[in-house]
Amino acid sequence: MKLSPAGKLIRLRVLGVCISLALSAVTKVVLAAEEIEFNTDVLDINDRKNIDLSQFSRGGYIMPGVYSMVVNANKDTLPEQQIPFYAPPDDPNGSRACVSRALVEQLGFKEGIVKDLTWWHQGECLDERDLKGMEVRGDLSTATLYLNIPQAYLEYTADNWDPPSRWEDGLPGLLLDYNTNVQAQRRLHTGVNSYNLSGNGVAGANLGSWRLRANWQANVNSEYSSNKPLDWTRYYAYRAIAALRSKLTIGDNYLDSGIFDSFQFRGVSLASDDTMLPPNLRGYAPEVVGVAKTNAKVIVSQQGRILYETQVAAGPFHIQDINDAVNGELEVRIEELDGSVQVFNLNTASIPYLTRPGSVRFKLATGKTSDWRQRSSGVLFNNGEFSWGVSNGWSLYGGVVQSKDYNAASLGIGRDLMILGALSFDATQSWAHLPELDRTLSGGSYRLSYSKSFDEYDSQVTFAGYRFSQQDFMSMSEYLDARNSDSRASNNKEMYTITFNKQFRELASTLYFNYDHQTYWNRPTSNRYNLTLSSQFDIGSIRNVNLSLSAYRSRYNDTNDDGVYLSLSLPWGRAANVSYNTTVNRGDTTHRVSYYNRPDDHNNYQLSLGNSRGGGSLSGYYNHEGDLTQMSANINYQQGQYSALGINTQGGITLTPNGGALHRTGIAGGTRMLIDTYGVPNVPVRGYGSTSNTNAWGKAVIGDVNSYYRNQASIDLNKLGDNAEARQSVVQATLTEGAIGYRRFEIIAGEKAMAVITLADGSVPPFGATVMNTRSQETGIVNDGGSIYLSGIKAGESMAVYWDGGAQCEIRMPTPLPAEMLMNTLLLPCQSASTAKIRAKAEQVSK
Repeated sequence: MKLSPAGKLIRLRVLGVCISLALSAVTKVVLAAEEIEFNTDVLDINDRKNIDLSQFSRGGYIMPGVYSMVVNANKDTLPEQQIPFYAPPDDPNGSRACVSRALVEQLGFKEGIVKDLTWWHQGECLDERDLKGMEVRGDLSTATLYLNIPQAYLEYTADNWDPPSRWEDGLPGLLLDYNTNVQAQRRLHTGVNSYNLSGNGVAGANLGSWRLRANWQANVNSEYSSNKPLDWTRYYAYRAIAALRSKLTIGDNYLDSGIFDSFQFRGVSLASDDTMLPPNLRGYAPEVVGVAKTNAKVIVSQQGRILYETQVAAGPFHIQDINDAVNGELEVRIEELDGSVQVFNLNTASIPYLTRPGSVRFKLATGKTSDWRQRSSGVLFNNGEFSWGVSNGWSLYGGVVQSKDYNAASLGIGRDLMILGALSFDATQSWAHLPELDRTLSGGSYRLSYSKSFDEYDSQVTFAGYRFSQQDFMSMSEYLDARNSDSRASNNKEMYTITFNKQFRELASTLYFNYDHQTYWNRPTSNRYNLTLSSQFDIGSIRNVNLSLSAYRSRYNDTNDDGVYLSLSLPWGRAANVSYNTTVNRGDTTHRVSYYNRPDDHNNYQLSLGNSRGGGSLSGYYNHEGDLTQMSANINYQQGQYSALGINTQGGITLTPNGGALHRTGIAGGTRMLIDTYGVPNVPVRGYGSTSNTNAWGKAVIGDVNSYYRNQASIDLNKLGDNAEARQSVVQATLTEGAIGYRRFEIIAGEKAMAVITLADGSVPPFGATVMNTRSQETGIVNDGGSIYLSGIKAGESMAVYWDGGAQCEIRMPTPLPAEMLMNTLLLPCQSASTAKIRAKAEQVSK
């Protein structure tokens, strides 16, 4: 919050009075009641009898009533809720916070502790005095209830992770997320214009703990007449089953398996959800790595359904935000503007199947296989998998897939090798009957997997695996292809895969390597590797020079696609750089000089001049992260060949009974948080590295929210306007998958000014009286002679003045307000009003 010099001076004067009170007061403390007696002789005021310090006479005293408070439990922030304060039976003049049964359920007490809890106030409130070491304290200045609970009473927690008792299902609501691409191109040698419109996204609704979702994808191309503009590719509903740490899904789905290959089906599944586990026990999401020769469109799909689509600038790219529920083989397609296309397959891999000792993880599914257009192929099946933590370090796992003409069984063992990493081995046997070919095939497949993080060497083998399959072994997806086409399109033989990264801290360098090798019994070998080495160093007075080298090879359908990318970047000002890079592939070499700048947190752009065998080229790339959407645009010109324009937008809309907003998105259809600032617009709200301003109704949606993870949202105080104050700047929430979380920031918005409050008889309110607005927000404390520094002033708005335990009168702000507020002193007569009338008005506005 920023203050003018006058405001700072006023705050210093008020602070000085408070310090004087604290240092000069002669106190008489009665330990049972924490009563404090003030020596008012040290106060420089005219009328020492006209003082109301009742609210300060007891340390932490809060008048009995019901208050909206954020709960801070061991520094973890829980949702805002109504907290009653009652006078305890043994102290009629005291006040004590009521920790309700509903709040206790959110605190995560162990089951054995919950059985022995005791209660007071007709069994409504927890008696924390029976839990040795637990402390409860309310603070009206921050609207927070502080709970200090010994960890021995609570369930297991980890950094940024909460137990299920604190998970929230969020608000009911509707959402629509989208990712659209527009590309227009003109072939210079023919004069032919073409365009392509494509997109995908998720529409959905949240009802309690249920998430209803529908995935869509669209494509319109001017060069093809047989376009189907819109396809709904998946309809499904899911919810969390917290007691089983699992996810129940009904409708169109992919088999989520750590053992068998993935395939599409329509039915029901119940599976242990790794995202519900602490972060150090979760799996890895797939990562797509490649190099684009030009500004290109990258499409990641699985069995015809588009999972991810975006436009990237020329050079290396890493796509890391694909949903970690994706398993099996992915197809990656890079469509270059010069008409060339790179296609390669990526085998997503998971870490070895390890389970905590004594725990069991499971996956169950039943239904009928289908394709991405929801056409059923008519195969009813059942699937079951398990992983059992036999002992400390050993896990046993296995599973079956059962249908009329296809069956498979697998059994494996995993071992935590401690400092040597984690290793697993499994064997799978399949039996497939093909009526059309009048054949029954039976074969085995064997897999060895390994992962290890070498912290002492700053390196990590994210995944390494080997798999061998006999010629007559068939996965379910291979069986379905053979059943539908009367032939085997794919017959896997051997697969090697490894992902490795290494940091050289002394050299400020990083090495990344990915290798994927697949052989087949009936088709050519497929290979894909990518090696990237980047380094940062200084050249004389030039600091932070970056050098990057990427090399890749992709062999697909007996064709090699090799490439090398070299880039040298030098800083140019505060957030800009100039770079030279060269790309070598398929017999062509491109040289490019670029200028990159990031003028602020929301915008960046790049301009490039290039030359290749085809002639000179010009390209530009611009990216904007707005409050409503994320947008990128690119323009390209290749001498004598083509000119092109591309635009990509990503965003969504979320609507709830508490309001809604247009916003940027993270994972389409995923978890998000609605932020409410009491109707105050243009409040900067920060999520994970991105900032959005609240809309005209004081709402913003943060889309980069992780499921089952303690997420934070905060007010960027450095960008908060002068006429707004944040009573709290950080909130937290742990949300179930797909939830629409809700948090409110108490913002006092309005002008600030010095004022003098007078009563009807010419006297003034007592020193220490408080002023509250219609939202029960404290806007000032009365000083000597009725003077007060007021915040949150709005033309025509009323505020109540409290002393002697209640609202005594009401002041109304002038209309219009003076032009120079801090240069004027407002004279505010306080008209008598009943406490009930003022409270009723405050409650009405609050509702």
